[in-house]
Amino acid sequence: MEVESLTLWILSEAERLGFDACGVSPAGALDRESARMEAWLEADREGEMQYLNRNKEKRYDPRLLVEGTRSIVTVLYNYYPGTLLPETDNYKLAKYAYGEDYHEVVKRKLMTLLSVIETKTGLLEGVRAFTDSAPILDRAWAVRCGLGFIGKNTALIHPRKGSFLFIGHLFLPIELQATGKPMTNHCGRCTRCLDACPTGALEAPFHIDARKCLSYLTIEYKGDLEGQDPNRFHDWIYGCDICQDVCPYNKKFSIANKEPLFQPSEALTQLRKKDWEALDRNAFERLFKRSAVRRAGYEGLRRNINFLRE
Repeated sequence: MEVESLTLWILSEAERLGFDACGVSPAGALDRESARMEAWLEADREGEMQYLNRNKEKRYDPRLLVEGTRSIVTVLYNYYPGTLLPETDNYKLAKYAYGEDYHEVVKRKLMTLLSVIETKTGLLEGVRAFTDSAPILDRAWAVRCGLGFIGKNTALIHPRKGSFLFIGHLFLPIELQATGKPMTNHCGRCTRCLDACPTGALEAPFHIDARKCLSYLTIEYKGDLEGQDPNRFHDWIYGCDICQDVCPYNKKFSIANKEPLFQPSEALTQLRKKDWEALDRNAFERLFKRSAVRRAGYEGLRRNINFLRE
C-alpha cells in the first residue's frame, strides 16, 4: 500500500477503534520546543520533577529514544466523564483519575491499533507505544500532527473537542504522510484560565510554575504542605481541573467519553468528606487498585486530606 493510502487508512482505523482524533508526523528533532523546555527548566519551574532533567536528548528527538523510528502516529482519547463526582460535602479528584489508570487503557488500545496496522504492513520491528510513560514531549507531537494548539493554561486544546483528552503515540519504523500543519494559538484575548488559577501557578499566558500548581502539590510534591494556604486548594486532593473547567473550548465541546473503564465506581461516587477522612489503607487499595491515584499513594492522599481537614 502506498504511503498516502496507508496513512489515510490508519486514520480511519484509529477512528473505528474509538480514538477521538489521530494524526501523523515524521520523526525528527523538536528544536523550538526543546528550547522552550530548556528555558523553563533553567528557571527551576519543575520543582521536584527531576525526571524532566533526565534523558533530555531522547525527549527532544524520538529517533534517539527508539532507534529506527520514522513516523509518529499520535492519538487523542476523550476522558471527560459522563458522571461527575458530587461536590457538596466532598473532596475533589481530577477527572482523568475517576476510573482505571489511563496509562494501561490507552496503551492497550494503541497495541490494538498496531495489530491492525500490521495486517497491512506485516510485522514491524522496533515499534513502541507510549502514553505519558516515556521521555516524550507529548503535546508537541500532537501539535505537529495538527491535533490542536497549546492553550494559555499550557494544555493541548483540540479546537472542536476541548482539552480533556489523553495523548498516546505509536513510534513506527515506516514512512507515512504528515497529516496536518501545526496550529497557531486560538485563545485570543481570553484569560479565564489565568484568572481562575487559585495559586497563581499560571504566571503568564503559556507559562506555568509547576511548584505552585495544585496538580503538582497534590501528586508530584512529596514534602510537607505546611506553609501552603488550604483555602487555595478548594478541596482538591488529587490533581486539579480548574483551568480546564473554565476554558470556553471545554464548556462548548466536552462530551461524555464512551470508555467504560473511565467511569467512576459506585463506591467512589458515594464518598463524602467524612468517608475520605476515615479512609484506611485497605479501603484505598480497594478503591484505587487500578487507578492513577496510586501515583500519589495512600500516604500522599492521606497527607492531602489531613492538610485540608485541619
